[in-house]
Amino acid sequence: MQASTYAIKASVCFDARNRRRACVLAAGFANTRSVALNCNFTSNNSICMRDMGMKLTRATQGVETLFRSTVKPRSVKAQASAGDIEEATPFKPQAKKSSGVVLPFVGVACLGAILFGYHLGVVNGALEYLAKDLGIAENTVLQGWIVSSLLAGATVGSFTGGSLADKFGRTRTFQLDAVPLAAGAFLCATAQSVQTMIIGRVLAGIGIGISSAIVPLYISEISPTEIRGALGSVNQLFICVGILAALVAGLPLAGNPLWWRTMFGLAAIPSILLALGMGLSPESPRWLFQVFLHDYISHI
Repeated sequence: MQASTYAIKASVCFDARNRRRACVLAAGFANTRSVALNCNFTSNNSICMRDMGMKLTRATQGVETLFRSTVKPRSVKAQASAGDIEEATPFKPQAKKSSGVVLPFVGVACLGAILFGYHLGVVNGALEYLAKDLGIAENTVLQGWIVSSLLAGATVGSFTGGSLADKFGRTRTFQLDAVPLAAGAFLCATAQSVQTMIIGRVLAGIGIGISSAIVPLYISEISPTEIRGALGSVNQLFICVGILAALVAGLPLAGNPLWWRTMFGLAAIPSILLALGMGLSPESPRWLFQVFLHDYISHI
């Protein structure tokens, strides 16, 4: 391949006023030259050098001003090896337009974040009433088990969420995650013993542990680059929304002591919506590429 040579041509147009300015500048350079010649016949060289420096400075500033006011950007022509002339237009980056196509799917994924916050906050208002209902009002140890069993399940779920997402895909993992979320909510709402309550809380904890791993993963992989940073903070926002929803759901407890069962049962609704919504959501492009690359390498 022949090496390409590029010739950049620029043209400067002078109007009548700029021509007059150029003549004045030329006279200034000529006057500077005459000062330099006179220095050869004088004995005081310092005075001559000072005068010549001042005149050169004025002339240089005038040239910069002249070119700054007259030079205009022109299209650059690039000459290739075969003598072809190609017009090179200046690069203008196109404005990126944020697409709202992914927003419904991000909203579906954020149901997992809402459930994360809801299960964390729902026990705060309901613990006193469920303890009386289950007969453990004086047993603080069992009450502690009911509270902390959610975090124990979340620890297990957080370790398995990533591997499940890589094996089954992001949307299928969401649908699998809805099973322990809904089952845990149902067991907690219908519990007649402490053991059933703890099992329900563990299942709900496994569900929120898995969702804590795959919700930000899925959102970041389906979001366009220009709004990826903004959508990345949506997960934390909806966790706070879930905690707030749990606190609001506990307001009727003062008038209805058995309302705590309804509070836990309400968590099954977002779980079902999560499973149904992920059936209509697209799979992560990154996971699809990983599957394609694995199949391609395995057939080589």
